[in-house]
Order: sequence, then C-alpha cells, then structure tokens
Amino acid sequence: MTTATDRPLPVGRFAPSPTGRMHLGNVFSALLSWLSAKSQGGHWLLRIEDLDPGRSRAEYAQQLMDDLQWLGLSWDGEPVWQSQRSDIYDHYFRQLQAQGLTYPCYCTRADLLATQAPHESDGRVVYPGTCRHRAPEPGRAAASRLIVPNEVIAFTDGHYGPQQVNLATHVGDFIVRRKDGAWAYQLAVVVDDALMGVNEVVRGRDLLLSSPQQMYVARLLGFPSLRFIHLPLLCNEAGQRLSKRDSSLDLGSLRQHFAPADIIGLLAHAASLLSEFQPMTPDDLLPLFSWEKVPQKDIVAPRENFSREIFSREAFPEKFLT
Repeated sequence: MTTATDRPLPVGRFAPSPTGRMHLGNVFSALLSWLSAKSQGGHWLLRIEDLDPGRSRAEYAQQLMDDLQWLGLSWDGEPVWQSQRSDIYDHYFRQLQAQGLTYPCYCTRADLLATQAPHESDGRVVYPGTCRHRAPEPGRAAASRLIVPNEVIAFTDGHYGPQQVNLATHVGDFIVRRKDGAWAYQLAVVVDDALMGVNEVVRGRDLLLSSPQQMYVARLLGFPSLRFIHLPLLCNEAGQRLSKRDSSLDLGSLRQHFAPADIIGLLAHAASLLSEFQPMTPDDLLPLFSWEKVPQKDIVAPRENFSREIFSREAFPEKFLT
C-alpha cells in the first residue's frame, strides 16, 4: 500500500537507550516520530538499544515503556531488544570483513585526542587511519573499524534539506565493533532498521552526521535506502541539548507535576503545531501535524520554573554539513 505520492507508507521507529529516565528531549523526538508515521497511516516501532552492557538496565527499559504508554505513544508489534541480536550483527559484520573493509584498531581515545584538535564545535575527532595499515596483533584486544571511501555522500533530509558529507574528511574510518566486543551503534542500527522494515528515521539533528555513515553501511550490505528526517533539539539555557543530567526535565520529575496531555500540549506548542498551549493527546495532534510547521532552530527549555510559557526558539548556528 502506498501514499498519494506513490511512496510506501512510513514505518518509523523510536530507539531509546535504557541508561536512565527519559527526558523531555527524548519525548519530543518520540512524539514527532510517532506523528510523522501515524499521520500518514503508517506504523511506529519500538527498539530498545541496550548494546552497552555496562550502562543499560532492564528496569530503565521497563520504565521508558511505561512512560511512553502513559503519554499515549503506543507502538506497533513487540519491542526489539538489541541485546538479543548479537548473532545477527555478527552475520553482517562478517559480510563487511569478507569485503576486506574492516581492520583491527588498537588506538585509545586518549591517543586520538592527543593527535589533533576536536573537529568543528561538537568535539568530534576525525580518525586519521592510524591502524589501517598496521599489522594485526593476535591476542591483543582491538576494536574493528570500517574503511570509508574518499567520496561525497549526499542525501536530502526531510526537514533540513540537501546534505552532503565526505566521510573520509568528516569522520574517517569508524568503529563497527568495540574493543570490549560490544557492537557499535552504526552497524547495529543499520541492520535493525533494515530487518524491521523501517523506512523513515526521525531523530534529533545532532545525529545528522550519522545518516551518511549509515547510508554507507546499508549500501555495503545491500539494504534499501531510508528517509531521514531530523528535528531541532530541546536545549537547556546553556545551549546544550537536554540529556539525563537535566533531571528536573525527566519523566520521573514531570510525572509528579503534569498530566500527559499537558506535556504533549507543551511539546506540540514548542513544535509550532499549536499557536498557543492547550492540553492535547497524540491522537488529537494527528490532523494538525506537518513538518512544514516544525521550526529548524533549536528550542530552549529552561531547567527551572518549567511552565506553559517556557519554550523559546533561539538562533543557534545551524550545523548543516558541507
């Protein structure tokens, strides 16, 4: 079944990491992802990204699922747990190995930080290929990196428009398996999205650079391309995106003071789906949703005095990739 534009109905997903309580920024991303898929008659899936055994907790996963249900953001089907899919990731990792595109890397983060200044303003370091031609050292723990080509990968983001990235100069060869054996994000999400039938990925604009990396991995593995839609970030007053450090804006705190419809209404107003605040359910917003209404500039959510009037858009520098 297709839409009027002859594009398959969207299959979106929300893929949180169970390393703490969801915060308002997580809910903002979940809500817009849910609305994007559901407003077009599509499906919305849930994936628990518990790849990191040192930080992920089953109780956090149960908590976030309870929070989603409380907010009215119900998912289709059964949740997918990444911690149960190691054999699947290994299968596709071996395909990359068979293409001669992976190599062991013995560098530490300290080594990388010592060689160059952080790239751009987000603290990234472009991997210089230190271990690409280094002889393997059997018995020594190593991460596995994927060789990237010196070519431009272009795509059109559903909200921020045309993007182009040269992975060699913006990222360098990137890790697909960690030194401790845990599967890296960039491999696992590509495999999962393909096997789950996901064709629309909605997430914060801080992950724009992940899209060409994931497009490259998908191309190597023969997976279909996805539609990427990135959204503005909810930030604290210092201009930092909300994270688990902003405990006053997590669901543990907010559920003590607000009804679900208040939180959904506040976020809908922040996304310019409502001209003024009013309590709403996700279903109420379906006929109102349009990506054309959603701002591109980040949105400030002050940590203190959370109220109906807190949201303001600030002129943060747009991090379009060139």
